[in-house]
Amino acid sequence: MSTLEDKRFHGRRRGRRLRKKRQRLLDNLLPNYELQLTVDSRNLDLTNLFKDPVDEIWLEIGFGNGEHLIWQAKNYKNVGLIGAEPFMNGVSCLLSYIEDSDVENIRILPEDVRPLLDKLPDCSIGRVFILFPDPWPKLRHHKRRLVSQETLDRLADIMADGAELRLATDDADYAASILRLGISHSSFDWLAKRSDDWRLRPDDWPSTRYEKKNKSGGKGPVFLRFIRRHRA
Repeated sequence: MSTLEDKRFHGRRRGRRLRKKRQRLLDNLLPNYELQLTVDSRNLDLTNLFKDPVDEIWLEIGFGNGEHLIWQAKNYKNVGLIGAEPFMNGVSCLLSYIEDSDVENIRILPEDVRPLLDKLPDCSIGRVFILFPDPWPKLRHHKRRLVSQETLDRLADIMADGAELRLATDDADYAASILRLGISHSSFDWLAKRSDDWRLRPDDWPSTRYEKKNKSGGKGPVFLRFIRRHRA
């Protein structure tokens, strides 16, 4: 049986050379916040993952430079947040926010998220964020898109009943694809009741620098919210 971990990662690990301070953060601060995965680890024990007890655990997949993740950590101190990001320049940026804010409820996976998804216990995650994933706009690259049937199937396993899945994209084709997958999935319900529910960000959904750039050049981002249906 194939797993998400079998999928090949496509994307950059590093960009421009890091400044000395950012490299220092990777060398010295990251070990304090890094989520370590071992080859044989299955059903990770999340009980003692954070310094203080937490009411829920949320997951952000591809946190970019970390603006959204650090905002959630500062405003929901009773929640433990796991952020996965393979781009080390973005990881170093998040670490600079952590150093300035002195938060303790973040754990970082500086890798592709798919190995983690295969190791998280079922019903263990209270909210998932996938914000502005690479749209891979060329048709021949659509198979590289993170939001797929396979990914939603796995998220349905690890998300608790009533957990929320938040997705954002500024690519119209990707938005349509996400909607088709989400609406047709047996484990999720789309929460939108009117157009503003997907055109406007909720108050607890801060903007990021990527969002403001509108890299696709389209009409702007859409904000999609799904809820994990209760299991029978």
